[in-house]
Amino acid sequence: MDKKVVIITGASSGIGLACAKEFSMQGYAVVLAARSLNKLENIQSEIIAYNPDAFIVKADVSIEQDCRVLMDETMKRFGRIDILINNAGISMRALFKDLDLSVIHSLMNTNFWGTVYCTKHALPHILKQKGSIVGVSSIAGYMGLPGRTGYSASKYAMHGFLETVRIEHLKQKLHVMIVAPGFTSSNIRKTALSADGTIQGETPRDENKMMPPELVAKVIYKGIRKRKRQIILTIKGKLAVSLKRIFPALVDFSSYREMKKEPNSPLV
Repeated sequence: MDKKVVIITGASSGIGLACAKEFSMQGYAVVLAARSLNKLENIQSEIIAYNPDAFIVKADVSIEQDCRVLMDETMKRFGRIDILINNAGISMRALFKDLDLSVIHSLMNTNFWGTVYCTKHALPHILKQKGSIVGVSSIAGYMGLPGRTGYSASKYAMHGFLETVRIEHLKQKLHVMIVAPGFTSSNIRKTALSADGTIQGETPRDENKMMPPELVAKVIYKGIRKRKRQIILTIKGKLAVSLKRIFPALVDFSSYREMKKEPNSPLV
């Protein structure tokens, strides 16, 4: 098969769905993975109108066997894997002192271990193509966000893992890119976990004022084409990451003040 093949996890909504459409329009064979088969089937029926090589696989990335099957099914269908976009993720909103530790386990299982499992089973095939592995992260992977301990921990872990994979395969010309979008309009805040592990159910932010996922998808596509190492999308995010090295206490205070503005914030 001449077409390049991209696998996108968490492809049933938000950034993952936008990436599926963007790469389809750019002529890629697209493999969409998510937990909801019904959502995937609806998306496939839409995309297949302009991309006959849209393939779906039901997969929960927190389960290693699902990740193995995802890669195996992709190889059976297309015979190659060029790009893996680790996008599947969940969030949380609670102070650590109030948090049931099962919440952090859930976030690590999806955000970190999901990236590890998918990367492990896709890596041999991607190396053959000198392809790309992408981690869709957050500013929370560069600085601690109060009320998001599990989320920040999982994204920091993702960063360390992917950076090490990049270094280990420098001579094999593996491309590894970490993307930090900033607040993007999606359902991640609606499905965020509360202190006791229940789903939050509503977003604490105005989704209409956030970055559209279609913009993030275009940036990811261009970043892969240019084989960039890191993309931080917002000016505020870039400034925070830069200032953290010089004025860490100031950034801590700014982070606290920003997250405290949210309606019903757990911060006092």
